[in-house]
Amino acid sequence: MQTRFRLPMLFIIAIVVLLTSCSKSNKEGRYIPKTAAFAMIINGESLSSKLPWEELKQNDLFKSVYADSSMEAYVKAALDNPDNTGIDTKKNLLFFVQRDSTGGYVAVQGTVKDAAKFKSFALNASKGAAETEKNGIHYITKSKMTATWDKEKFVIVTDAPEMKTGGYQYDNPAGRRGTRDIMATAAAIYNLSEGNSLAKDEKFSELVKTTGDVHFWLNIGSLNEGNPGMAALSMLNMSKLYEDSYVTGVTSFDNGKINVDIKSYSGKEMTSLNKKYGDTKINSEMLKRIPAKDVIGLIALSFNPEGLREFIKLTGMEGFVNMGASSVGFSFDDFLKANKGDILISLSDLRKDSAGAMKMDALFAASVGDKNSFGKLIASGNKLGKEKLGSSAEMLSYNVSDKFFAIGTEKLSVDKYVGSANNNSYNFIDKITGGSSAFYVNFQLLMNSMSDEMKRDSLDNIGFQETLKMWDNVVATGGGFKDGGVTQHIEINLMDKNTNSLKQLNKYMGILFNLQEQKKKDREKWMNDAMGENAPVEAPVESVTAE
Repeated sequence: MQTRFRLPMLFIIAIVVLLTSCSKSNKEGRYIPKTAAFAMIINGESLSSKLPWEELKQNDLFKSVYADSSMEAYVKAALDNPDNTGIDTKKNLLFFVQRDSTGGYVAVQGTVKDAAKFKSFALNASKGAAETEKNGIHYITKSKMTATWDKEKFVIVTDAPEMKTGGYQYDNPAGRRGTRDIMATAAAIYNLSEGNSLAKDEKFSELVKTTGDVHFWLNIGSLNEGNPGMAALSMLNMSKLYEDSYVTGVTSFDNGKINVDIKSYSGKEMTSLNKKYGDTKINSEMLKRIPAKDVIGLIALSFNPEGLREFIKLTGMEGFVNMGASSVGFSFDDFLKANKGDILISLSDLRKDSAGAMKMDALFAASVGDKNSFGKLIASGNKLGKEKLGSSAEMLSYNVSDKFFAIGTEKLSVDKYVGSANNNSYNFIDKITGGSSAFYVNFQLLMNSMSDEMKRDSLDNIGFQETLKMWDNVVATGGGFKDGGVTQHIEINLMDKNTNSLKQLNKYMGILFNLQEQKKKDREKWMNDAMGENAPVEAPVESVTAE
């Protein structure tokens, strides 16, 4: 009897555990409306470990703010130790923006560590504010802002009527009094049902479970709601681009680099297109063909021409595209047949010419699908070049083969790109060839070309040298379709590979601030020396030109 009873119970318990472990819910979005246009989560524990407050206080910018003699005591106490605000700075800090019929509002949420301290800070920050309590929620309200808290959390809400299309909306513009009941808005956040929050949103749940220092969420539909510009394009079905569209992102401050991972979600039709046509890869042969010693920057794309056709149809722009193409001598079908789907733009070999002016090699390349169709594009390009650019068109050279077309500023480079199967092994190639799009900039090559200009001013040169020691390059890749969305990755690489990037940014910003302050003092001294400390200021003498 007991065995027959236990087996069903064990089965039920196993199902409950399984369902719980597979749950897509999250606690971070529990008090964020599911229609929020923007949301951000700052990981207080992670950021505090990477840049302790005591280290931040050594920054010259921080020291300058702290030294302000007019600063009120409660602000200075908060700068001494953020715990003096009553906020638990080791927990997540949430920020979101909500648009509605009266414009919108901005809310900040977090965990209350010491309610008495939080109350004291809020009262000091809002002199003359009204203090009330209702249903266990405390309110300190003044004008368009209210600071609220209960036993666990705080919510600060600020009215933002300027978010309403058409500008500010006030009952009394002269008094700048908003129409929103700011206390009711705050109360609605506390009483938000789970179903109307982001707690049950699978995309948001996937975002917050990803390890990182800062998480952000964009609701593209909410951002564009009521936008008159979008309404004007409704006949083109442009709403397909933003309805049910979201962008999520995670930023991590790691040793020697800043990593940003972005995922973009679209509506049903766009998701279907991305899933069907999005699995393309950058043509690595085109990258290796770049005939350059030093590549300063590039953009590479790979697309399925049939996917482009379907996209144009979906947005309702097919007629406009065909009309535009025919006006310059080819059809949209010619364009699709001509292109195999690979595009490359590169900038390289920055140098000075014989006159001392800076110049570089600029190159545009594309893979050729049908050579006859591509010939129509070239003929149209030649015609437009003569009409629009005139003699400037002669500065560009182009060449085409059965596989590639290239146009650029250096004929030798263009001919070499098209005619030679180069195999240049640039150190960024392995990082960017996995997706359908890539962006790369080498800050070191770019800045080293400007070093002579920076040496004219000693302080500018110090700032330049610090910048040179700071930034290495940026690599961005994207296009992979995974779990219903398109992924992108951005990697900002620093020269110091061993120190956390947040620590490096803190030090770097302090140095730049200190240099700006020194330049300001130098300018004031120069003015005093030039004019004399008590010299009268004379009006400049106007020059008169004889007619």
